Amino acid sequence: MQQQKIYGYIRVSTKEQNEDRQLIAMREFPVEKKNIYLDKFSGKDFNRPQYQKLMRRIKKNDVIVVKSIDRLGRGYEEIQNQWRIITKEKHANIVVLDMPLLDTRQKNDDVMGTFVADLVLQILCYVAHTERSNIRQRQAEGIAAARLRGVRFGRPRKAIPDAFWKL
Repeated sequence: MQQQKIYGYIRVSTKEQNEDRQLIAMREFPVEKKNIYLDKFSGKDFNRPQYQKLMRRIKKNDVIVVKSIDRLGRGYEEIQNQWRIITKEKHANIVVLDMPLLDTRQKNDDVMGTFVADLVLQILCYVAHTERSNIRQRQAEGIAAARLRGVRFGRPRKAIPDAFWKL
């Protein structure tokens, strides 16, 4: 039987955001530094370089650790699909540190445990999906309100030099 490896996956949405709190949680789990994959991309989909590299690396019985389910992704169907790929197709495990019920290492053919984990995953995916929709709505409302106040978005207009049309 192959040696089980533990991998960590960290995601922040932008290059400006700091991943330290997730990194600390990974090290406390513990996940070796060399086995931590970090993406600085939005969670809207799974087209992230380090996540894709991690998915190619994991084998049967390996463990993927994430700080919270929204670090994995935000789209309801996509999180469900990735969960299925990891646990059912690759036969690897997932540990969500902020939600102990989402730890697939506790299998032991416990139907009730599997049911509860699946139910909690469904609820959390729904909440993540709803939050993403709410963020978009709040952003659109904020932009509309700013425009009503006269805020202009984009780069400031530059004056056209007098000699411009003579060139």
